[in-house]
Amino acid sequence: MTADDPSGTTASPPPGTTAPRATDRPGDGSPFALGLLLRRAHWRAQTVMTEALRPLGIELRHFSVLIVLVNSGPTVQRDLAAATGTDKAGVMRVVDDLERKGLAVRKAVPGDRRVKAVEITPQGVELFDAAHVAAKPSAERLVAELGAGETEQLMDLLTRFAHPGGDEGSG
Repeated sequence: MTADDPSGTTASPPPGTTAPRATDRPGDGSPFALGLLLRRAHWRAQTVMTEALRPLGIELRHFSVLIVLVNSGPTVQRDLAAATGTDKAGVMRVVDDLERKGLAVRKAVPGDRRVKAVEITPQGVELFDAAHVAAKPSAERLVAELGAGETEQLMDLLTRFAHPGGDEGSG
């Protein structure tokens, strides 16, 4: 029994050969190739952007929460976890760090004393803006190998991949 892959070839190896091994090299048709490439691309981007943020005293996990707070305003921790793809305990640690640094504060939510919303501080907004300036050269180096229009094409493809159905506003 064989299954068709997008290239029109069969997924089963010819008799007497072994199944192809998943790699992240160009032309790999394994079902794991996309995930491996995305993982490698994520690692590279995370490494580069982490180095850009280090002089500002924050990590990418902190910056991802600041992005949500700038875009959405005060946000409860449960929603921060969902928006950043982090578990509740991880978001709590990040918010604790941001509070210690004076970049965010927790405030009571009217009508529910048990729930706290996280809000970015003016110092957090300043750092957010400084991070964009600091990271710009690093971001440009990340895409330096791409040709004219390819950065925008990559962003479009990744946006559609990450937000199926056009749900660009979440995350």
